[in-house]
Formats: sequence, structure tokens, C-alpha cells
Amino acid sequence: MEADAEAEVRFLLQEARESIEAARSYRRELEQRLRGLHQARKQIRESATLTRDVLEQHFNDLKGTLKKLLDERLMSLLQEVDAIEQESIKPLDECQKLIEHGVSTADDLLREGESAVHGDVGQQNEKLCIFTKKALHIQLDSLPEVPSLVDVPCLSAQLDDCLLTILKNQIFRHGTVASRPPVQLEEFVEKPGGILVRWCKVDEDFIPQDYRLQYRKGTASHFEDVYVGSETEFVVLHIDPNVDYQFRVCARRDGRQEWSPWSVPQIGSTTLVPHEWTTGLEGYSLSSRRNIALRNDSQACGVLYSKAPTYFCGQTLTFRIETVGQPDRRDSLGVCVEQQNGCDSLQRDKAVCISTNGAVFVNGKEMTNQLPAVTSGSTVTFDMEVVHLGPSSNEGGNFKLRVTISSNNREVVFDWVLDQCCGSLYFGCSFSYPGWKVLVF
Repeated sequence: MEADAEAEVRFLLQEARESIEAARSYRRELEQRLRGLHQARKQIRESATLTRDVLEQHFNDLKGTLKKLLDERLMSLLQEVDAIEQESIKPLDECQKLIEHGVSTADDLLREGESAVHGDVGQQNEKLCIFTKKALHIQLDSLPEVPSLVDVPCLSAQLDDCLLTILKNQIFRHGTVASRPPVQLEEFVEKPGGILVRWCKVDEDFIPQDYRLQYRKGTASHFEDVYVGSETEFVVLHIDPNVDYQFRVCARRDGRQEWSPWSVPQIGSTTLVPHEWTTGLEGYSLSSRRNIALRNDSQACGVLYSKAPTYFCGQTLTFRIETVGQPDRRDSLGVCVEQQNGCDSLQRDKAVCISTNGAVFVNGKEMTNQLPAVTSGSTVTFDMEVVHLGPSSNEGGNFKLRVTISSNNREVVFDWVLDQCCGSLYFGCSFSYPGWKVLVF
């Protein structure tokens, strides 16, 4: 009986402990959801505050600009009125001076005529003679022409009332408030020294023409443009490992100039160190980050390898051809198990590669299948997955990798059999002639 009681107590204690742990886990989940609700509420309130500020600033700027434009137009019209007034008054002033001069002359002639008529009899004949000659000289029947009112300007303002209707309609349609952006970030994929960012359209009625991706490092204050184009994914390079970066994306409708609202910013990072070419090989010049190699004019030849075996199965290794030189059948881009400094090409044992003419080599043997020749801007990718042959492959037995090489929208797939397990691989390139520049990521 005691044993049964002790067993029951142990059972009850175990149930109690499990219930306590379940309650703790439940509470943690609820607390996590509360934090999620807090973040959601914070996003709504902060975005609403920011939207209010943007709207007020925009419409205040519009009001200021419209007032300035209206004042400038009013001043222009008033100046036009002044010019017409001055130009029209000028001939009237000249006519007025001519008439006033005639009135003055007529007054003088009247005074002389009255004096001659009512003067002394002894001098009357002489004065009348002088007055008569003067009157004939003045031409009293010559009168200046005064324009009629229909012949002189009568200014008025022609104002089209439909402007207010047009402005009203435009203003009432100006601006929208979106509760959600039409595009959102979808996925971040780690790359060596980079991040593959994918985004998608979430508004079915929105027809995008271009996308615009921005990022900023850590807590930097400003976002920077990193991509503008029609694709829905982009590899952002020059990313420091184990550092958080914020990303956001927006879109532009077909035929429009303005961009949509930004997506909700999201954080992405990579733990993978960037691929680097090894330094010191005479025939190649490297960029400051050592991810770009340029075949220089040196007569030295050989394979330029990676600094370390940094390519792991399951990843995508990408070579992008920045510039091209003269091709040669011994040129190569690919991966290998180990460095062999005595070779002038990766067309050898324990290596797979593609030549610049598109030929594919596996362990030094050319495959029947061939890819297009590489050109400036071409991207060549290598994808590998492990396929074991035999139960003892980890202990030195046969080891097989499923290899996919892609270039210019075509690909070849084959199995690469090795005699040992390879956790990581070197990458390399070789070019016989100068001018080739290749970026690896």
C-alpha cells in the first residue's frame, strides 16, 4: 500500500511539474504575443503621427507655393494694366497740350480784336489791319481731332471662373492615405558578405513598373538607395558579417513618377564571411575588398584561387563578369578541392569549371553539354548538394556532389564524384589574356 501511495505521489508530482512547465511556457507565449501587440500598436501610432506631419508639411508647402504663384500672377497683370494705361494716355496728353495751346492763342486773338474794334479812331485802321492779317495767319478753321470713346482703350479683367473648379477638383483628388504599402519585404537569404533580399506585391490592384530598395547599417540615420529596377530580388553586397542592416522597399506605378509608401522596415544580416581572392598573384589586380579580380597585362599566368575554402555545399556561388578580354579555350571559372599552384587552368582533376567559350569541364574532361559563351555582364552560378555513395563515405569512401552550373538562362546538371568528403571548396579563375574582370559573391 505504501509503495502504491508513493507511486501515486510521484505521479502527481510529475503531473504538477509538467503543468507548471506548461503554464510557464503558456505565459511566455502570451507575453511574447503582448510584446507583438505592443509593437503593432506602436507601429500604428508612430506611422499615423508621421503621416500627419507629412500631410501638414506638404499642404503648408502647397499653400505657400500657391500664394506665391498667385501673387506673382497678380503683379504681372497689374504691371500689364499700368503699361496699357500709360501707353493709351500718352497721345491724349499730347492732344490736350495742342488744344490748350489753341485756346491760349484764341484768347490772345480775342483781346487784340476787341482792342482794335474799340480802340482810338486814329489808330483803329492800323490795328484792324494788323489783327486781320494775324487772324488769317492763325487759321481759325483748323481744329485738332479728339478720338471718340469707342476708339480709346477701356480696360477690363478677363477672369475664367473655371480655374476654381479645376483647382477644386484637383485638390480634392490630391493625396491619398494608405493603411498598408503595396509592396513588402518577403525574405532575406544569407550570402557570403551579402544578403539576397526578396520582396513581393501585396496589393493586387497595384501595377508596379519599378521597385526601389534602400538599406542602412545598424542605427544609421539615413537610408541609401541600393537598387532601382523591375526585379523583385537583389543581392546587396559589401555587408559586414554579424551586423544588423535595415531594409525597406517601395514601388512606382506604370507611367507615374511618384513612389508608393515605404514597406515596413525589416532587419537582415549575414553570418557568412565574404568571398575573397587570394593576394600576391602577379597576373591579377584586386579591389580593396578583394572580391573583384582583374587580369592585368602581366605575362605571368596561373590560377587565381580564393583566400580560403569558403564555398560550402548548399550555397550559391556567383561570378559576375564585369569586363571581358580576348577569350581562350584554357580560361576557367569554377571550384576545386584544393589549390594546385602549378596549373594554369581549373581544367584539371578535382575541379569543375566553365570556360569563357561556355564549355564545361569535370575533373579535366569536357562535357558534351555546353553553356553559352560568357560576355560582359554575364552571371555564372554554381550550386552543389551532397549525394553520398556507400555507407562509409564519411570515412573515405566515394563522395558525390550534385552540381548545377547556370549561365545566361541555361544550366547543366551533373554528378561530381570525389574520393573523399569535402566540407568546403576553393573557387578560382584563370584567364590567358588581359582585360577580364570578375566579381565573386
